Amino acid sequence: MSRLVEITDVILRDAHQSLIATRMAMEDMIPACEDLDNAGYWSLECWGGATFDSCIRFLNEDPWERLRTFKKLLPKTRTQMLLRGQNLLGYRHYEDTVVDRFVEKAAENGMDVFRVFDALNDPRNLTRAIAAVKRTGKHAQGTICYTISPVHSTQTFIDMAKTLVDMGVDSICIKDMAALLKPQPAYDIVKGIKESVGQDVLVHVHVHSTTGVTLVSLMKAIEAGADIVDTSVSAMSLGPGHNPTESLIEMLEGTPYHTKVNLDLVYKVRDHFNKIKPRYQEFMSEVTTVETEIFKSQIPGGMLSNMESQLKQQGQGDKMKEVLLEVPRVRAAAGNVPLVTPSSQIVGTQAVFNVMMGPYQVMTGEFADLVLGYYGKTATVPDPDVVAKAKESAKKEPIDVRPADKLEPEWEKLDSAAKALEGHNGSVEDTLTYAMFPQIAPKFFKSRPDGPLNLGKDPSSFAAVSADPNSPGYLAAPIQYEVKLGDKKMQVTVGPVGGGQ
Repeated sequence: MSRLVEITDVILRDAHQSLIATRMAMEDMIPACEDLDNAGYWSLECWGGATFDSCIRFLNEDPWERLRTFKKLLPKTRTQMLLRGQNLLGYRHYEDTVVDRFVEKAAENGMDVFRVFDALNDPRNLTRAIAAVKRTGKHAQGTICYTISPVHSTQTFIDMAKTLVDMGVDSICIKDMAALLKPQPAYDIVKGIKESVGQDVLVHVHVHSTTGVTLVSLMKAIEAGADIVDTSVSAMSLGPGHNPTESLIEMLEGTPYHTKVNLDLVYKVRDHFNKIKPRYQEFMSEVTTVETEIFKSQIPGGMLSNMESQLKQQGQGDKMKEVLLEVPRVRAAAGNVPLVTPSSQIVGTQAVFNVMMGPYQVMTGEFADLVLGYYGKTATVPDPDVVAKAKESAKKEPIDVRPADKLEPEWEKLDSAAKALEGHNGSVEDTLTYAMFPQIAPKFFKSRPDGPLNLGKDPSSFAAVSADPNSPGYLAAPIQYEVKLGDKKMQVTVGPVGGGQ
């Protein structure tokens, strides 16, 4: 008997985040929603990740209103979001009550499935958010960030799956943000998880397509028992994006597996986005071919181009190969961390510093915090010599507790500061918007009455934002450094760029 394989389509979030820097306007997605809702998907990913940031930074759009609109337009299908655990949708840890309020309001405004991940796979950074989701009665999906290192094995990921199940998650996601998951490991991990935690626990597999191997990986994961896989309608797929929905469906024909997704409706959605996509050409990723070098560096394609751009700006473009060789060394010294926002940017920038200035002669504050435990527990103990330099650089000691335990209660302070801003509407949602992005929210609150922007319609509007995928401002606000060492000087940008999660 044929087994049903469910599909989550990421066309409304991760697809355009990966390919056009999350710039797609809501009005360009609305016409496709009825067909998407009727197509038979398990869920539609439509919020979270960088969409919240991009809405208020570039599109003058209230992200909470976007969520409410999707919920109205997708009544038959689960809405799904990506949540960075204790980081929520920002780029720092938030105190527990802020996490609670964010999850409560996301659920109240229409979110059904919360995919919760942590860049370091530290379960302590997932606990509060998962518990908050469970209290709302919504679907809590615990996430394993897939990576490759001497200390990561099939058993590593199986053990983390057990931990997530013990937390009470409703499903488990294997999240491959850099297209590193090859077919055999995909089979082994899914099979191992199913055998370990039970066949009834849903296993959901998310892969990008950058390396060219992951459509086969999805097939092997399905053969091993995966219940749900992520794809994207072909108009917004491949490159640093995702495997095409249509290809996955056709691939299963004649096998012991089937989907319930209506291809005719998918084709209608494809045709719509094929018409829309050319208007966003200025934001389109230049990574359109297969990038198998990522298996060595594990830096996602967008981050590779960003580092290359940084080096060229300093007249040091010929150092790129050295930087790529340095990235694995820095990653190992930092404790063999997975490379996903923000760890990929932190490790990549430190590698640039090491090549330009000498090993750890200059250390970013973010890298020091990473090795000192302020982002969480790493897979292995960081290099003691690097830790000693981090202590000296940051002027603080390592911690081994959950990072959020070091935070003071902050909701009252955030709420007071947010409500003092012109344009704050008095809602908890507006205060949460301020909490996520305190530098951007004040300007957004003032301009919100002007209504959303569609950057795909008027080419002149591109002048207001960076349209270059190699630019540090491509996806979200960077942290900029000017570093001097002897007669050397360079400017380096750290930020969630080029397809960050």
